[in-house]
Amino acid sequence: MKLSVRTAVFPAAGLGTRFLPATKTMPKEMLPLVDRPIIQYAVEEAVAAGIEQIVMVTARGKTALIDHFDADVELETFLEDRGKLDQLAAVRHASSLARIGSVRQGPPLGLGHAVYITRDLVGDQPFAVVLGDDVIDADPPAIRQVIDVFTEVQAPVLAVARVPPDEVSRYGVIRAEPLGNGIHRVLDLVEKPSRTEAPSDLAIIGRYVLTPDIFGVLANVREDRTGEIQLTSGLRDLLRQRPIFACEVTGTRHDTGTIVGYLKAMTYFAMQRDDVREELGAYLETLLASRRA
Repeated sequence: MKLSVRTAVFPAAGLGTRFLPATKTMPKEMLPLVDRPIIQYAVEEAVAAGIEQIVMVTARGKTALIDHFDADVELETFLEDRGKLDQLAAVRHASSLARIGSVRQGPPLGLGHAVYITRDLVGDQPFAVVLGDDVIDADPPAIRQVIDVFTEVQAPVLAVARVPPDEVSRYGVIRAEPLGNGIHRVLDLVEKPSRTEAPSDLAIIGRYVLTPDIFGVLANVREDRTGEIQLTSGLRDLLRQRPIFACEVTGTRHDTGTIVGYLKAMTYFAMQRDDVREELGAYLETLLASRRA
């Protein structure tokens, strides 16, 4: 019987230091892209892909992440009494997306550790991992594309994308055997290699489908030189025990974990909206013209 994926882990315990001081008191995942926080885009993607349960990995001071997806009776009553029905629908939509649980990471010990501490909530079923920094506009949803490959191979699947040579040092990078249709069998993984040491231009991006045997492997992964437990290291160890595959995800991807990436995403999603596209487009054209002058 083929296993299905119904749970997604959302590691969201990072400090967001690139966005200080804005993230001093507000989680970076709650920064808005137009009128929705970054994290909501990722949760909506997961739900559209058939995910039913979300496990959010948070940290001290990040209760807003969970509160955002909870019902707010006072706010809903206020909006309903004043006839603000569009805003009311948007608020209720966020709180009705999925079952959301959470676990606190404590010390920031890396992505591998964040995944490991969800083991009791995930259980013994395959699960998705979604990194909210990667906002991907895709049809079918990016994590759905990864799940579809998992359904066929019944083994861990990593989302990958081709990146320029000068960007490989920001990612885990795979060495792989192409199988066709954007699917690869992973032969090796390297965490943040230098440009000259990168085994390919296929970088792991923020979507995974993992099997529960990853938890036993992560329990034995040693901290790296930065004091973190890397998920890539765990996957490399798991690769010695079973096949792992990669899927080149199609869609428009923005890395909102960087300031430039965040601003590009803001502009991209704003330009998708009929109510702001014309005015914003005219402003951008004027701004570019003034810079050329």
